[in-house]
Amino acid sequence: MANLTTNYLGLQLKNPFIVGACNLTLETDTAKKMEDAGAGAIVFKSLFEEQINLESLQMEEELSEYAERHAEMINLFPNLKHAGPEEHLDKLANLKRSLEIPVIGSLNCVHPETWSSYAVEMEKTGVDALELNFYASPGDYSRSATDVENEQMDIIKEVTAKVKIPVSVKLSPFYSNTLHLISKMDELGASGYVLFNKLFQPDLNVQTQDFDFPFNLSAPSDYRLPLRFAGLLFGQVKGSICANRGVYSGEDMVKLILAGADAVQVVSAIYKHKVPHISKMLKDIEHWMDESGYESIHDFKGKLSKANAKDPYAYQRAQYVDLLMKPFDLMKKYPQV
Repeated sequence: MANLTTNYLGLQLKNPFIVGACNLTLETDTAKKMEDAGAGAIVFKSLFEEQINLESLQMEEELSEYAERHAEMINLFPNLKHAGPEEHLDKLANLKRSLEIPVIGSLNCVHPETWSSYAVEMEKTGVDALELNFYASPGDYSRSATDVENEQMDIIKEVTAKVKIPVSVKLSPFYSNTLHLISKMDELGASGYVLFNKLFQPDLNVQTQDFDFPFNLSAPSDYRLPLRFAGLLFGQVKGSICANRGVYSGEDMVKLILAGADAVQVVSAIYKHKVPHISKMLKDIEHWMDESGYESIHDFKGKLSKANAKDPYAYQRAQYVDLLMKPFDLMKKYPQV
């Protein structure tokens, strides 16, 4: 019987399948079904400071819309305030109490000073770890890449100093040198790295000539980017490696673990194929391990990483150069071109 247990952020998981942060994790009943289907851990939907601030502003505007139309309106009714993060934290605490598998809280803030304060409050819910959801949307021409990276590293220092539970970082791939940044975060004490954040991208509707905001699932081939970086990072950092994006099958998970991932986060596959697909993916991993003669995840994790690969250039530009040098091979493969 294949042993799927793995260590992620210092947590012992029964398998490397982690449900990533999404709306599916908001409801305890759905989360229980995912646990029953075999998920090794669950990341609760991100607490977005920006969303809380916007909701608070909207509530204030709605409550004051008819203010002062009559004198008694000013005096008779008490002021109401938005609940802030409390509702989110209450749901997170309830989920943690309801599940036996590890629960990870996810956090995204706007202001540097609020990351640590929200992290402390999130730790009080009893979660097993935190995931800092990092990304920066360029909008200020005067702000350099170094400014962005230094701010994020300062946040890691501040948060890890304030909480006792493991702190992972979910990153976008849009850094000048992602490997260098992760090595610096590793030195600061980050416990793990989620590769990569799928950033929301708006579209344009040519019929209405207006913005369109589609709900975009990851594409099946999206796992190749985190695969490459997992392969490059394996054996080079102390923190755990978690691959995310475009993971639809047990075979995809096997590939990412072969590259060096300790765990894999899945979201789009659950939306598309529903909760029972978790069990299928895990059974596919077990079947592959049995067929390949592996008893545990550790027997093949990182086997095809850069550190262990027979081809030292597999993770570099060699394949691109090889394609340029042998263009007719591609034409033979696709003769209709």
